[in-house]
Amino acid sequence: MLNQELHRLLKRQIKKTGLNIQDNPAFDEFLNLINDAYKDFDKDFNHIENILEESSKELFVANQKLIAERDNTKTQLVNIVDNIGGVIFETDLDGNFTFLNSAWEKYSGIPVEACLGENFMKFLKGEYIEGSAKLNNLFSLDKEEISFIFKFSNAGKFFWFEVKSKRVRNKEGVPFGYTGTIMDITYLKETEIELQKASKAKDEFFSTMSHEIRTPLNAVTGLTNIMLMEQHLPEQLENLNALKYSGDHLLGLINDLLDFDKIKSGKLKLVEKDFNLNYFFENIESHFKLSAERKSLIFQIIKDADVPNNIIGDQLKLSQILKNLLSNALKFTEKGSIRLHIVNKGIKRNKVKLEFIVTDTGIGISEDKQKTIFESFVQADSQTSIKYGGTGLGLSISKKLLNLQNSDLNVSSEIGEGATFSFEITYKISNRLDVYNPNMIKSQPNYEPLKISILVAEDNKMNVLILKRLFSKWKVDFQVAENGEEVLKKLEQSHFDLILMDLQMPILDGYQTTTRIRNLQDYSKASIPIIALTAFAQTDIKAKTKRYKMDGFLGKPFNPEKLYLLIKSYSEILINKEAI
Repeated sequence: MLNQELHRLLKRQIKKTGLNIQDNPAFDEFLNLINDAYKDFDKDFNHIENILEESSKELFVANQKLIAERDNTKTQLVNIVDNIGGVIFETDLDGNFTFLNSAWEKYSGIPVEACLGENFMKFLKGEYIEGSAKLNNLFSLDKEEISFIFKFSNAGKFFWFEVKSKRVRNKEGVPFGYTGTIMDITYLKETEIELQKASKAKDEFFSTMSHEIRTPLNAVTGLTNIMLMEQHLPEQLENLNALKYSGDHLLGLINDLLDFDKIKSGKLKLVEKDFNLNYFFENIESHFKLSAERKSLIFQIIKDADVPNNIIGDQLKLSQILKNLLSNALKFTEKGSIRLHIVNKGIKRNKVKLEFIVTDTGIGISEDKQKTIFESFVQADSQTSIKYGGTGLGLSISKKLLNLQNSDLNVSSEIGEGATFSFEITYKISNRLDVYNPNMIKSQPNYEPLKISILVAEDNKMNVLILKRLFSKWKVDFQVAENGEEVLKKLEQSHFDLILMDLQMPILDGYQTTTRIRNLQDYSKASIPIIALTAFAQTDIKAKTKRYKMDGFLGKPFNPEKLYLLIKSYSEILINKEAI
């Protein structure tokens, strides 16, 4: 018999089947099982319902949290984007704005809503674009990234902005626009402009001061050289040599400062030419041997037998490095010897690596000071400049000149035991059998009369006096013009074989005068050789004289021997022309 109340669903199903469960007790056990199953199902269903209800509540709470976090994150992003220092933008591929943050309105003065959909060209029209001549090519399918600087005016104020943008693509890799930033770099740009002005002012200051110092220095050294050439009392020789040394020393200090400025500004370049090491070291020896003998020092230059004679390199910079090192050795050595040793470190592929070693028996350098002596304006001891003089630039310049040639300057020394400086440079070996350089051999030329007519363009009375004294000794025919206009008049009235042209003159300067001469109808006058003779020391002075079609350059104070050899070379050209 049924032992419990039947489940409603079971009652419904029994009723539908028409079974008489009262007359069929055999169904009792079966119906009890089904009835229990229905009741168990109800319990499970209710349990699941409860679980689903709880889960739904949890999902709702989680969803609310996500919405709150999304809104909070969105607010934060909006705040960040709107408060960022620069403009954040998006454009389509044609450069039409699709998004702008609020910084746009701050800088442009135009509401963001009024700019969306507008092309960037509308806002840059008429503005100065740095580094881009064609504005309409800034946004192009050929460019993955865009970067440029432009100048913008707003309410009477000028701003500099830097634009950086990158092309963006969809999931399929198809580009659909650009996103980027516009940053205010007004302060940086104005600082850069001021620094450029300061650098230009510094160059002009160096040039002007060099000219102002060299001009009277030219008179001092020039007159000293002339007095040494003339007859003088034996007791005057020491005074004249002292005067010449002081002038040369002052010129050396000026040149150090100018070279330091050139190197620092990156304007110094290597000039590689053929030169002969034998002639080169003869010149070095003649420069230092007499000074060493005056201090009773032994001076030696030792070149190993396997060192090639003819090489290709920057002879002037090698000379400057060695003269700096040897001058220091001479300055700081009171007894003993100074030696320059040149060693062949190996030949490979027609290139030779040479090591140059300068050794002295002077005061030496302490180990702790060896790390600082290569710095600019630094000497080994605070008393060094007082006792020995100098600017502290020689070693710094030498090191930087070597760095230009992929080399470095090394030092080994102990206090009281002298010092050894060494460096290595790789040179090309010259294929020429000999590299003749008469200037290396004839450091003291035999002053023979020169058959040449010279027009001197010079407005400084002392410089004119020095040239007159020299030219009278060399039997040179010359005239003097004090300005560019006078040069043109004299050139029109008389014949000259050479012009020595000062670059700084009243009315017409040397450059303007040269331009007028080169444009003359008379070819013989328009093609006259012109040598720039100037105390200016701008880093680009030689290149500038070439641009103005001058034939050479000689700085003041000039060496009389160099001037003589220069004039002699033009005199010999004239003699050869007459002989043809």
